Amino acid sequence: MDFEQRLTLVNKSPTEEIITSSDLIRLLETTPHPKHYIGLEISGQLHLGSLIITGLKINDLIKAQFNTTVFLADWHTFINNKMDKNWQKIKELSLYYKDAFSFFCPGVNIVLGTELYEENDDYWKNFMLFCKHLTLSRTMRSLTIMGRNEKDSLDFSQFLYPAMQANDIHTLDLDLVHSGMDQRKIHMLVREIFPKLGWKVPVCLHHHLLLGLLEPTRLGLTEDVTEDYSISSKMSKSKPMGGIFIHDDENTIKKKITKAYCPEGISTNNPVLDLAKYLVFPYFNEFMLERPSKYGGNVIFTSFSDLEKEYVSKKIHPQDLKTSISIHINKILEPVRDHLKNKFPFDISHDF
Repeated sequence: MDFEQRLTLVNKSPTEEIITSSDLIRLLETTPHPKHYIGLEISGQLHLGSLIITGLKINDLIKAQFNTTVFLADWHTFINNKMDKNWQKIKELSLYYKDAFSFFCPGVNIVLGTELYEENDDYWKNFMLFCKHLTLSRTMRSLTIMGRNEKDSLDFSQFLYPAMQANDIHTLDLDLVHSGMDQRKIHMLVREIFPKLGWKVPVCLHHHLLLGLLEPTRLGLTEDVTEDYSISSKMSKSKPMGGIFIHDDENTIKKKITKAYCPEGISTNNPVLDLAKYLVFPYFNEFMLERPSKYGGNVIFTSFSDLEKEYVSKKIHPQDLKTSISIHINKILEPVRDHLKNKFPFDISHDF
């Protein structure tokens, strides 16, 4: 694969930001198989955002000849009070995450946080070296990566989270670090402090945060309104009717999308159009809108821009859009759902 093809794959949607483009070009020119990672808390059912959007980008990077890694951050999960701080639940769920990502992203490496720390004697020494360059105020500004801020009641371990996440990146010796836009602050911290320590500074790739199905609201975590809307409105496990989980059956998917926020003629912050742009078109390369002949009949769109234009001009009714998007999303999830069915000794939909 030539340089231009690799560069196109890295920049391909759902990528929203590369820091920096010149660093990426230099990396691809000098490194045949760069080391990539994305870190995830092990915090419940996987959904369209956490597995499918993330997985599509991982698959792009695999095609671009990266050595890709999903880092299952079990200690971060515990520190952030997820899974009731129950280590047995975290351990069990890590097997589920590993299986799901291995199936959807063939060839990806899976690394558990516990294993990384046990196998690297210098981890905590390097953690302290990093912390010597990190102020408390800088740490406080980074807490939004956990969905927290300085107004929350925090225990001391939670203040260690940003430095641990940064040191994970150093320990894994990464060339490219990858996350949703909500993790951007930790990568800026890495790029600020790593040069002071003489550590390798990775390229940062941030992908689109898939919108939840509910009407967007502001969370109040940050003064940056644009950033705050993106964090608060992303698809989340904490809002069951606002997210489509990889175990949802066809009827559940249809029900959730039917109730989704989808104002007629408006494309901004429209979660149904978001599904079309970031999942349906990348997955199928086209989209068939199914509707009765008296309302125009079926039509095939080969680009999102054409679909958006028709929707904004009110030539497509929201319900027709929802019905057809539901069909396509079910087709994406069906093989994943079937692969994971009855594979684990716990009920993903209820136990977690």
